[in-house]
Amino acid sequence: MLGMYTQVYKKFKQLSNKCFKLIFYHFAIINNKVNFKRAAMCAIACYTYDDYKQWEGDWELIYGQAVAMAPVPVISHKMVAFNIAKEISNNLECDECIVVLEEDWIICDGTVVRPDVALICDEEGDFITKAPKIVVEVVSKSTAKKDEKIKFEIYEKEKVDYYILAYPNHCKAKVYRLKDGKFDKVGDFTKETLHIEDISCPTKIDFDEVFKRLRK
Repeated sequence: MLGMYTQVYKKFKQLSNKCFKLIFYHFAIINNKVNFKRAAMCAIACYTYDDYKQWEGDWELIYGQAVAMAPVPVISHKMVAFNIAKEISNNLECDECIVVLEEDWIICDGTVVRPDVALICDEEGDFITKAPKIVVEVVSKSTAKKDEKIKFEIYEKEKVDYYILAYPNHCKAKVYRLKDGKFDKVGDFTKETLHIEDISCPTKIDFDEVFKRLRK
């Protein structure tokens, strides 16, 4: 058991405090108890941002684990992402924030995600390093579990103000607002307009426009 403790300590010592907490609590805390076997397994196979930068292809790094991104998105996926980005950008009421598509968000040494759309403010580097005001993921069958559960948990912990899950096949979006540290569902949107007025850079999204060309 002592050897297991040592492995965990040496590996996690390389990570930032924030990243250690994300990874350790995700993998090692079960029923409010520490499972050192799971922690050791995670520590041994745990990748960092330095590893991530060397990889070829499209990947995300989640809790120290390499996660392959879905194959090249279909046209409907790209169309919905673009339309939402356009709606957010065209209706922004400030000059400090911008909308980006598929940009790396470096949360910590062991977690790097790439949201489909993000509204970011006061960023000065080449990548996202602060919690975006709005994050959008366009959901497909292959990404549903990751978008609805794993990323939901990450974005909630990182205090993203609005998380939007868009479903091209159903012409629907689920909208969540951070409230008291937890995501609270605002509602389902199909043709309605979402008015986002309680963040530093207000905007709105007309979902009738977002899904118009996908409706049969």
